Amino acid sequence: MGDWALEVPILAPWLLVQPEFWFRKAPPRSPGPGSHLDTGSTEDMGKSLPRCLGRLDIRKSVVGLATGAGAIYLLYKAIRAGIKCKPPLCTTSPICIARLAIERECYGRDSGELRRLLNSLECKQDEYSKSMILHSVTRCVYLLEAEASACTTDDIRLLGDLLDDSNTSVKIQALNALKAFSGIRKFRLKIQEHTIKVLELISTIWDTELHIAGLRLLNNLPLPDFVHPQLRRVMPALVEIVQSDHVLTQVQAIRLMSYLAQKNDLLYDILNCQVHSDFLNLFQSTQPGSLLLEVLVFAERLSEGRNSPHYRAVKWHYNQQSLHEALFGDESRLADRLLALVIHPEEDVQIQACKVIVSLQCPQDLRVRPSSYHPSHSYFKSRE
Repeated sequence: MGDWALEVPILAPWLLVQPEFWFRKAPPRSPGPGSHLDTGSTEDMGKSLPRCLGRLDIRKSVVGLATGAGAIYLLYKAIRAGIKCKPPLCTTSPICIARLAIERECYGRDSGELRRLLNSLECKQDEYSKSMILHSVTRCVYLLEAEASACTTDDIRLLGDLLDDSNTSVKIQALNALKAFSGIRKFRLKIQEHTIKVLELISTIWDTELHIAGLRLLNNLPLPDFVHPQLRRVMPALVEIVQSDHVLTQVQAIRLMSYLAQKNDLLYDILNCQVHSDFLNLFQSTQPGSLLLEVLVFAERLSEGRNSPHYRAVKWHYNQQSLHEALFGDESRLADRLLALVIHPEEDVQIQACKVIVSLQCPQDLRVRPSSYHPSHSYFKSRE
């Protein structure tokens, strides 16, 4: 903006208050021959009128110019103030958070926003404020990678302590913040220390948002062996979540159990979990493709695990309503469901259904010895 934009609005008010601008002082005149009341001839009046009108037009133009320039100046000040303004400490506006990332990119310096948020958690806050601060912490971790990497394990401990908060919303936001930090390698071991607490929350609080947040965190971490005893205790709760009616929660729970199915010491605990009589409805073609794909991967890993030499070396006993009986029992209808999925519209689902069929027909210990394979042992013998 040029200098005129700054000078005109400053000079205009001074100019407008000058009486000389509005009322030009008349030059002194000699008294007329007639009377002292004579103010001039008709000719003089004719010349003065255009001059007055012209002066009036000029004044209107100046006033308009001053008003317009003043408005532009005020707009400029508003924009400049908006650029300089700092966001509130607990703001959740994506624009304000994005501004921090842009500031860091442009100036290559630490905005300090993440540190301020974490420090504010150490102060006494109401439940709503803590929840909002944690939400902002999560966004900052994702957007400001350098600032997040500069945090310490004490910050992770602080977030972990909030898992014991009495408010469920605070627990959820603390889980989300830990999930964000779990993407930074140096913090994973520290976050693993809270795994047992996360499993406890998932198994004791029936809240969809908490389940999603906790399961996402667990699925983003390598689970150490010391949590296997706790995993055995919470396995029935995980299976219940798998059978819930919330697709996103089901996907996260099945993904975790697919990972656990590859652990030899947990496989039996998974297969012996009790399931509902309609468990195989998860394999219906009407289910969302994302859910079908995950449940098929889960079935394949269970099938491969139970057919491994290590697992087959022991004679296991399962309860009648167990997951094993629902999937692999003599009365299971899994074969029918799988054959229906071979013609599913989504190619990934088709391929994964075929993989499960192959794993059921060809146990791993028999694949290396084709001569000992008997077709009559196949679950699909009636269809062959």
